[in-house]
Amino acid sequence: METPITVAKGDGIGPEIMDATLRILSEAGAQLAIETIEIGEKVYLSGNTSGIDSSAWDSLRNTRVFLKAPITTPQGSGVKSLNVTIRKTLGLYANVRPCRSYAPYAKTLFPGMDVVVIRENEEDLYAGIEHQQTQEVIQCLKLITRPGCERIIHYAFEYARTRGRKKVTCLTKDNIMKLTDGLFHQVFDEVALEYPEIETEHMIVDIGMARLAADPYRFDVIVLPNLYGDIISDIAAEISGSVGLAGSANIGDLGAMFEAVHGSAPDIAGKDLANPSGLILSAVKMLAHIGQGDVATRVYDAWLKTIEDGIHTVDLFVEGISTTKVGTQGFTQAVIDRLGRKPEKLAGTSYKNEPMKQFSYQRKPPAKKVLKGIDIFLDWRGHDISDVAKTLQAANTDSFTLKMITNRGVKVWPEGFPETFCTDHWRCRFQGGGSLGHADVIELLQKVASTGLDFIKTEHLYEFDGVTRFSLGQGQ
Repeated sequence: METPITVAKGDGIGPEIMDATLRILSEAGAQLAIETIEIGEKVYLSGNTSGIDSSAWDSLRNTRVFLKAPITTPQGSGVKSLNVTIRKTLGLYANVRPCRSYAPYAKTLFPGMDVVVIRENEEDLYAGIEHQQTQEVIQCLKLITRPGCERIIHYAFEYARTRGRKKVTCLTKDNIMKLTDGLFHQVFDEVALEYPEIETEHMIVDIGMARLAADPYRFDVIVLPNLYGDIISDIAAEISGSVGLAGSANIGDLGAMFEAVHGSAPDIAGKDLANPSGLILSAVKMLAHIGQGDVATRVYDAWLKTIEDGIHTVDLFVEGISTTKVGTQGFTQAVIDRLGRKPEKLAGTSYKNEPMKQFSYQRKPPAKKVLKGIDIFLDWRGHDISDVAKTLQAANTDSFTLKMITNRGVKVWPEGFPETFCTDHWRCRFQGGGSLGHADVIELLQKVASTGLDFIKTEHLYEFDGVTRFSLGQGQ
């Protein structure tokens, strides 16, 4: 039976590499019922700031499998990233980026590199929640959730287990972001206990990236939050040989999207120069995902055989290693000609139709949540913060007392340093004891409002099950 899939040919080189890929899949015997949708530049330019219309959504929700070519996103503000929109709307929480060396045919310092980067795909700073709060300060909210952490980390371990991989490394920056990245690290340690046969390690992301660049052989599967994953997956792909060869899968419980990671390259569109390999390898992952593992293996082996025979597009062509320089169509035909043949130098992969165990988040019993204070943020352009402190101390209530003022996270009152550079954005921390509630907060805000100070935001400070769950100020 044919499996329904949705296809978007995209922009720039997208149509030609998608046509090449679909031709190879057809010749290899893939059983696909293809629905084609329009997304990207044309949709953006029609006035749709999301880059996708309702009929396209209907197709994606119907097939739940999306093979997507690169698109062009118009420059400037007023439009949202279509990739992020699709991933988050369809719940595609796991981004999977295999980064394998194809030396000597793709130049790399690390022949034999084989690392898989598994990136959380929906939250972190990519929640896209930003606000300008003062003339000088804009904030972006970093959201890390326990369900998000548990899903992606379970996925990483299940990926390692089902594919015979031996080690999972977690990268965070929890030495600085102790609550958000700290939660990701904590959940990693919890989930690791369920997989005693798999080696685990945690590293701070900056030294982890440095070690990946210096010695990728020490890594096997890497799992990490969204922003770091976006960066390190491109680094790993480039270290392995070429971002242009990298494919990716975006996996959720109810759907999946497969795409090359390179851009739409409009400068070479229509010139028969584009290398379709990234999209071909993404389609291989799609075939394995929909249960056509034998076809996936057939296509991947033919692609490997083409590469090792030295039939290369211009981006890979190297005198002395390559034998024939071809364009998009020539490369496509070369892969088709090798269907049914096995590589002799590059190791192939036998794709099995093994669905991975799905993780279902179980909500935890409610914690005891106790209000301990409130941060009130001010827009203030003066110079002597002690004047503001005196004004706010006069607004103290029986429940709340001013304890600290920070600027960009650094304590400037009490006992601040004149060397500290300050903007017009101030965090004023009030804390109290005993039983505090919304009425106490409202009383405090009314008194602060009566001072004439311009407060622009508040954040409540809580303990959960007796543990403080808000950060100190730097220098506090």
